[in-house]
Amino acid sequence: MELVPDIHRIDGVNAHPYLILGEELVLIDAGMSKNPSRILAYLEQTVKRRPSEIKTIIITHAHIDHTGGLARLVGATGAKVAIHAVEAPYLSQEKMMGYPKGGMGVIYRMVRPFIRPKPVKADILLNDGDTIAGMRVIHIPGHTPGSIALLDEKRRVLFPGDTLQLRDGQVGGPPVKFTLDPELVRQSIEKLKSLDFEVMLAGHGEPILTGASGKVRDGRY
Repeated sequence: MELVPDIHRIDGVNAHPYLILGEELVLIDAGMSKNPSRILAYLEQTVKRRPSEIKTIIITHAHIDHTGGLARLVGATGAKVAIHAVEAPYLSQEKMMGYPKGGMGVIYRMVRPFIRPKPVKADILLNDGDTIAGMRVIHIPGHTPGSIALLDEKRRVLFPGDTLQLRDGQVGGPPVKFTLDPELVRQSIEKLKSLDFEVMLAGHGEPILTGASGKVRDGRY
């Protein structure tokens, strides 16, 4: 659905991917390995654009629900892949992301060999303060080492990845069991609280379409 003019959320995907329309298309995050068909169908059937028009895929962090479909999408589109420089080795699988905490970690160790996505080499290495596709890159480590948010200052839209989520009317941080460093997350959230934006489009949970920065400052972390 179109949430903001020319910004679409593609539903039915494990972590929300966002498609930004323009002369060249930008996709933020890539879902799981089963999700590219839905993303490409939305592109062609709903917005009436061709896969080759997606020129850049920006990954907010290298968890599987954001990267599982990436290799297939790159193959279908020829897009360049952008990710924070710290996170790039996880995308290429030169390094492996840590396991979730608790019982989920035990399960994940068992299934990881069967769900591991294909490695992808990043084309664009991002750092804090960079600009890509008209958006400012904000390094917000904690959930993962190289998590980023993207701030579209013209539209006043923030894409915080998984670091912020709206659930049951309350803004909070990411689930602790999937988070590398909860204290670092809190520091990153303080960084996001200082920004001015009207709309928040996160990787999970519901969108905030009005008054987003105030709701983030009033959140429970």
